[in-house]
Amino acid sequence: MQQRKLGNSLEVSAIGLGCMGMSFAYGAPEERDERESIATIHRAIELGVTFFDTAEVYGPYTNEELLARALKGKRPGVVIATKFGFKIENGVMAGLNSRPDHIREAVDGSLLRLQTDHIDLLYQHRVDPAVPIEDVAGVMSDLVSEGKVRFLGLSEAGEQTIRRAHAVHPIAALQSEYSLWERNLEPLIIPLLRELGIGLVPFAPLGRGFLTGSVKRAEEYPESDYRRNDPRYQGENFDANMRAASAVRVLAEQKGATPGQIALAWLLHKGPGIVPIPGTKKRTHLEDNVGATVVSLSDEDMSKLDAALSPENVAGPRYTEKQMATVDR
Repeated sequence: MQQRKLGNSLEVSAIGLGCMGMSFAYGAPEERDERESIATIHRAIELGVTFFDTAEVYGPYTNEELLARALKGKRPGVVIATKFGFKIENGVMAGLNSRPDHIREAVDGSLLRLQTDHIDLLYQHRVDPAVPIEDVAGVMSDLVSEGKVRFLGLSEAGEQTIRRAHAVHPIAALQSEYSLWERNLEPLIIPLLRELGIGLVPFAPLGRGFLTGSVKRAEEYPESDYRRNDPRYQGENFDANMRAASAVRVLAEQKGATPGQIALAWLLHKGPGIVPIPGTKKRTHLEDNVGATVVSLSDEDMSKLDAALSPENVAGPRYTEKQMATVDR
């Protein structure tokens, strides 16, 4: 597996593994199989994946615990990323909370659940407008000094937030949605990351599965599945997006690859500081995703994909209005 750097010093595999879906958000609870999830994490390590992404809110809490069970005896050489930033009440998200005392409580809880003495990459999950980012970055920096955290990250942060946090303590990575069908980072955020030497960790790099070509309409997913309420999976948006994504399927056939591999290869070709974290619960999908690291795309291939899935060709917002309210731009 090729290695890439986030920031100046954090070395990780070129593709990571998003663990959220093993415990949360996708599929019905009865579809989740912890044995297969743990086998998937073990297979990822065998294939050279070193970068594993979780968060306290996934479950909540249960995803960190699952990752700890999977990594028992395998912690050396593995990079664990987790996130804080939500208030959790009665087992559900109940708003944002990045007060310094809450950050410390959250990190101590994550360390306990992850059964480790340090978090390799700690993200603020969403920017809390009630707490100055300097205060957030300050306590995160203190956690680095105390040895509880190695590197710092932000998620879905805007330009000014990134600059202000980076001035307090170097930010190694920004985690945000970025893929062939979600390009909102390109005008301002990606140039800023390159200017400051910050890595990019795209979540939902396969468009929540849409770019793999094996998806259903929103109403065909169970109520507990995130995609049930995804605007891009609904009605005419679904039809328009399937037409746009056909370019990925066509190129995949030409390359002898899968559509998912083409979508991930597109990201990998966008720059050396980009490390996508496709999520999966199954070894077969993991192996398919890792195969993207050997798919070569020409400049012409990249241009065709860029044009086919340009923002004006993708139908529907990426989030509901309520979800967009938590994005810092």
